[in-house]
Amino acid sequence: MSDRDPQPVERQLPTEEARDLISLVREIAQREIAPRAAEEEDAGRFPREVFTLLSASGLLGLPYDSEYGGGDQPYEVYLQVLEELAAARLTVGLGVSVHTLASYALAAYGTKQQQVEHLSAVLGGGLLGAYCLSEPASGSDAASLRTKAVRDGDHWVINGTKAWITHGGIADFYTVMARTGGEGSHGITAFLVPGDAEGLSGAVPEKKMGMKGSPTAQVHFDDVRVPDERRLGDEGQGFAIALSALDSGRLGIAACAIGLAQAALDEAVAYATGRRQFGHPISDFQGLRFMIADMATQIEAGRALYLAAARLRDAGRPFAKQAAMAKLHCTDTAMKVTTDAVQILGGYGYTADFPVERYMREAKVLQIVEGTNQIQRMVIARHVAGPESR
Repeated sequence: MSDRDPQPVERQLPTEEARDLISLVREIAQREIAPRAAEEEDAGRFPREVFTLLSASGLLGLPYDSEYGGGDQPYEVYLQVLEELAAARLTVGLGVSVHTLASYALAAYGTKQQQVEHLSAVLGGGLLGAYCLSEPASGSDAASLRTKAVRDGDHWVINGTKAWITHGGIADFYTVMARTGGEGSHGITAFLVPGDAEGLSGAVPEKKMGMKGSPTAQVHFDDVRVPDERRLGDEGQGFAIALSALDSGRLGIAACAIGLAQAALDEAVAYATGRRQFGHPISDFQGLRFMIADMATQIEAGRALYLAAARLRDAGRPFAKQAAMAKLHCTDTAMKVTTDAVQILGGYGYTADFPVERYMREAKVLQIVEGTNQIQRMVIARHVAGPESR
């Protein structure tokens, strides 16, 4: 086929430090992540050593305060780091996004004492986090969650089951939303639960279509005792914390989706310029040229959309609508681009000898996680047309 190497994405970065950061990430991705991605995904192997390396390199706390080991980077930069990681292997990019999501409640709502005690380890101490909101019967309707936390002196006792938890069973800490009051969104509180807490256990990981290297599992809480000093925010504030975290988390999913789509486009272009039929590279034929043009355009549009939302966030302005738009558009783009990449490779695209079939399987989950794309459409419509009249 073609010996053509993909050209690095041309990025608009705000500082020289950010440009150096992207160069470091590309070096790690090319040396430590991409070469083993296909083999390890096929084997269902989680690359914990990669996350240890990322932590040691200062890449697991980029958007947080340097006082506690963070990178002081704007979301505009952090998301482009995620994109680079996801292009090398989605398990890694998504894993960093989930860790950032799990760290959010402590970084944004934790007391000064909580941050002094826990945040440095979370951001740069080699730890890996998980975010526990969804349950077996509570997905899109997250406010109906049933996991309970009952006060017992200066502790809380947590019982229940969380579902679809990325890093479930292997995380070092869990940000857990549990019901401490009445029904509805106002009866939920957030807790920082250590991964080795007595009574906490992970179920056998789900058998998934893609991202087999990233464990997704139920997490069971059986009389898990958590001291009140590990409660994050006020009692009853947990659902607001969860939604605030998800606004930022959706931008992480959008960036990962564009990274995956870019990897699929690069593979499709390399194949199309090297594969010859009827005496010409197949990239000469208008049908394929138009497909490639559309793929590239949708990727650039998605990148611009998530970066515009990130810049709003960095400026302290509302960005929930734009985050939902970015998550919707970028993940739909990833599904379309990876499907088209398989088509461009033809029969080869349907085999595991080329990565595009894996990219296509992985893209599907991005339309589901952190709020399905149907939920994103509901969020966007409420911002544009107002709440439903019922």
